[in-house]
Amino acid sequence: MSRFDYKLLHALSMVMQEQSFERAANVLCISQSAVSQRIKQLEEFVAHPVIVRGQPIVPTSIGQQLLSHYKQVQRLESVLLPELLPDEPSHTVKLSIAVNADSVATWFLGVMTPLLKVHPIELNLLIANEERTLEKLKSGEAFAAVSSHPQALGGYQSFELGKMEYILVATPEFKQRYFADGLNTDSLRHAPGVSFDPKDDMHIRFIKEHFGLSAGDYPRHTVRSSEAFVEMAKQGVAYSLLCPLQVQNELQSGELINILPEKSMVETLYWHCWVMVRGIYKKVSQHVVKEGREVLG
Repeated sequence: MSRFDYKLLHALSMVMQEQSFERAANVLCISQSAVSQRIKQLEEFVAHPVIVRGQPIVPTSIGQQLLSHYKQVQRLESVLLPELLPDEPSHTVKLSIAVNADSVATWFLGVMTPLLKVHPIELNLLIANEERTLEKLKSGEAFAAVSSHPQALGGYQSFELGKMEYILVATPEFKQRYFADGLNTDSLRHAPGVSFDPKDDMHIRFIKEHFGLSAGDYPRHTVRSSEAFVEMAKQGVAYSLLCPLQVQNELQSGELINILPEKSMVETLYWHCWVMVRGIYKKVSQHVVKEGREVLG
């Protein structure tokens, strides 16, 4: 029976991580030609290309499956080795979690802080829109993800965390300038909004649902920072769809106001993790689900 040669999978992982055969060779302490040979051997073993050579280097569908498997094996080893070798010095566990920017800016870091204080964790947050965080699970980059999708991927499990509400906010001056006669289809065509990235459809969905305008019908900044959403609203250069948790002080002081109090958007968030999660990974998952539900209700 054929079996994986894990040094080949390790080479694939390093090439993807370093985005270079030369840098992967330096990490592995072998020659660049040896790295190329290992990738070739892996492709011969599975009878399929595992990467698309270019800039950036991307995995094929088979390559993604191999990477996901290799990451899972690494996680199992990180849990098993301390149990088998308890006298060995404990090593930092690298935790890669895909999470949306709004959660990072509001509740997620507060939930993770107690764990970071008592466990040797090296946290790697992969920031993506809540619609797309599951892509990081598929690629094997993350062991868990916060997502708005309830359905778990094959081999993973999903737990409902709670709901995040979003409202349209702006400064009183911005409202007076653009919406003095009311927030409607005509006034929105001239007022600049803001979205996270070109694939961030939360703002687009909200405006489409309530006012019938498509993405190209009104001006919209693209800023890949949840904190920048708040700052742009505070500076009076845009109106923003924000979670009230993120702007509690500004709303209380009147620096920002809800410019459409009769309408809001509610997103339900879910925690996705591997079914076979163990050790510190299991502790993190259980803690995030428990504390996340406390915060999000």
